[in-house]
Amino acid sequence: MSTSRPDWRELHLLVDGDGAERCADALLAVGALAVTFTDAGDHPILEPPPGTTPLWEQVCITGLFAGDADPDGVWRALAGELAPVPPPAGRWSELGERPWAELWQAHFRPRHCGGRLWICPSWCAPPDPAAVNLRLDPGLAFGTGEHPTTALCLEWLADQPLAGARVLDYGCGSGILAIAACLLGAARASAVDIDPQALAATRANARHNAIADGRLAVAAPETLTDAGYDVILANILANPLIELAPRLAALAAPGARLCLSGILAEQAAAVAAAYRPWFELAQPLLCESWARLAGTRRR
Repeated sequence: MSTSRPDWRELHLLVDGDGAERCADALLAVGALAVTFTDAGDHPILEPPPGTTPLWEQVCITGLFAGDADPDGVWRALAGELAPVPPPAGRWSELGERPWAELWQAHFRPRHCGGRLWICPSWCAPPDPAAVNLRLDPGLAFGTGEHPTTALCLEWLADQPLAGARVLDYGCGSGILAIAACLLGAARASAVDIDPQALAATRANARHNAIADGRLAVAAPETLTDAGYDVILANILANPLIELAPRLAALAAPGARLCLSGILAEQAAAVAAAYRPWFELAQPLLCESWARLAGTRRR
């Protein structure tokens, strides 16, 4: 019997339809790279947008993970995300490279993110070669532009004057926001994340987009010593954002622009309250069940 590591692992969960969205969000939170919903008739819906739930009474949710994912560790993390409700019945399976590649290449197409900015996977020709085309393939870190939280940040970023700006992407994932900022004219950007794999993905994606090392610094948050950033983006989750409010305020230059995402609509008020001592904030912008907060640092 072969003991070699599989290319990919899948975790299959059987849930009631009304609990499907929460389980899908939990799978993504613990590192799933894709989520597929299947009914008893095996008709898939690929990554349904937040705020929508399949109509089936029983749903099989499949989360796709890298081959080196630790099943026991994923299961413990999933139980924590779903607590106090116990996780549903589940089973693991293994698969090779080809099904994963075919699934993602069919699902990911060029995406217009506002203004001149497009996100284009490597297997697609840019629809507008003269636009700002960020080349990004699905990988092992969060952030492809497909999820509403990332899309909200990209749309905001595409409308900002960035020439000469210093940009901080806090919780960078794939590095998509920091790289987009550089391509849109920022002088320098810093991308930080607590996940070493996210830092590796950010460096690789920066090279793929010909971002010079001197323009994009990639590091763990505790090594960040600079301040005076002109633009700060943080697409994380509500509770970490609340805890980070004093930290991000200290890193912001007077008049700096702030964009926060990863926030459920019902969490927006609590996050805004944490930042109002330092920032003037506009009303939240909603997309499906998610909210974006944007504002400026008081001078």
